[in-house]
Amino acid sequence: MKAAVVVYPGSNCDRDTYHALKLTGFDVDYAYFFDQDLSFEGYDLVVLPGGFSYGDYLRPGAVAARENISRKVKEFAENGGLLLGICNGFQVLMEMGLLPGALLQNEKGKFICRWVDLVVEDNTTPFTLAFKKGEKIRLPIAHGFGRYVKVGEPRVVFRYRENVNGSDEKIAGVASESGNILGLMPHPERASEEILGGEDGRKVFLSIAEYLESRGAEK
Repeated sequence: MKAAVVVYPGSNCDRDTYHALKLTGFDVDYAYFFDQDLSFEGYDLVVLPGGFSYGDYLRPGAVAARENISRKVKEFAENGGLLLGICNGFQVLMEMGLLPGALLQNEKGKFICRWVDLVVEDNTTPFTLAFKKGEKIRLPIAHGFGRYVKVGEPRVVFRYRENVNGSDEKIAGVASESGNILGLMPHPERASEEILGGEDGRKVFLSIAEYLESRGAEK
């Protein structure tokens, strides 16, 4: 299993994500924004990690979404590759138009950094196979622009149990209709080992591994 973690200027969760993937058995590479010759051919998964890409100027994720590497990310996803966007990575996915809706400033206008309780709404995506539908989990959040605003009827994967940031219908994460793209504001990579305070997030990466292994067995 081969994964790439995209690193933009201002990314700050790339190492955490790299570690969580390694822990789950992935062969992991960093994909740097300045690498003009980069190709995602041969990769099973691409992850856009959290952080403050380009200092969150204009809008969070707006500049990163227009980089050459992001065009390659979009092509990878549109060809069926698995794409995971965490926090700022979720914002980038929104700016790329790969997921429906928008992420606006938190309802109270403040940055929020805390552990939150979530409910798994959809355990049929490649990112949630290791969960049970309706399972209660805890993950940390750290964002100032995480208020999800609906457009249409998105495929909701995670909801907050209490509405911490004013998101429509307590939505914390959504997937594409095809299921190969997931964006969420909570940080699963920061909850991948008990020493970090919990390991519910590790199930996201275990789910991806399970999906890829089952797909390989079918070939």
